[in-house]
Amino acid sequence: MAKDRTAPEADHSLRLQNFHITFFAIALGLAGFALAVQKLAGTDGSAILPSLGTMATGLVVIAVGMFALTALVYAAKAVRYPRDVVREFNHPVKINFFPLIAKILLVLSVIYLDRDMGVSYILWIVGTVLQFSASIIIISFWIRRTNFTIEHMTPAWFIPIVGSLIVPIAGVAHGFVEISWFFFAVGLAFWMVLFAIAMYRLIFHPPIPDRLLPTLFILFAPPAIAFIAYTKLAGLLEQGAGPDAAARLLYYISLFLFILVLFRIQALAKIKFFLSWWAYSFPLAAQALATVVMLHLTHHAFYKVLVLFEVGLLALVILVLIVLTLHAALKAEICVEE
Repeated sequence: MAKDRTAPEADHSLRLQNFHITFFAIALGLAGFALAVQKLAGTDGSAILPSLGTMATGLVVIAVGMFALTALVYAAKAVRYPRDVVREFNHPVKINFFPLIAKILLVLSVIYLDRDMGVSYILWIVGTVLQFSASIIIISFWIRRTNFTIEHMTPAWFIPIVGSLIVPIAGVAHGFVEISWFFFAVGLAFWMVLFAIAMYRLIFHPPIPDRLLPTLFILFAPPAIAFIAYTKLAGLLEQGAGPDAAARLLYYISLFLFILVLFRIQALAKIKFFLSWWAYSFPLAAQALATVVMLHLTHHAFYKVLVLFEVGLLALVILVLIVLTLHAALKAEICVEE
């Protein structure tokens, strides 16, 4: 009888031990969705769908709650199973998911620009410090390790870099212009290097494992976010002069990669559900947000149609991901040993 009583406790303990860093992708996806809906609702007279204001507020609450819950559970894992956290950090792919924490804080800092500048400021400071620390530590890790092979390379390697490109979006509004340029330069430089390596790996080497195929969506996130950051740094919206050459280059690169990845959607839909499917969400949010900015810069009806399509697709993907995640949780298919 004693053995039966301890079985559920052992099962919960094992699930905590297998609570992976990739769970933060859920919070990031929800935060990106909340920001996209908030931008559609508008707060400064630039609303596309003002009726979404209440929904945006609800989504922000859900995103913050999910982030807090995930952070608490992962902190519990770090206390009880520190060796497993270290093992994840030394993993050639999973290490790239640790900067998700900084990215979530930076995205939330952008969300709160229109809600509470004080909260946004604190989130931006903490997120920026964590982003800088993660960039130094992880890039140093890449350089000193000798056991990496080209097969270890996936678009997930962009994650530590994309955070640097998010920094200027709220950083400029808080008056940190030079720091914002610093992070933008670092993010842009490493994105170009990693993009070349990723394309070489995708074209000339064996396919990415099914578990990591959804990370292909990350390909179009860096140029989309770089476009938004550049418009903030260059003050294009404030000038009302429309997009310049650099802005157009970044936006259309992201748009092409978005269309390219969509052509793979049928193949991606056939693979078994993994938690990595949440990698679909934030890049879609980034692309939708970039199109919102392009719409405000050009006032062209085409971009209004495009952004409604992108946000609609994002909403559908988020709904599907929530359903599949809950289904997998009920069947005890997540938080299991890989």
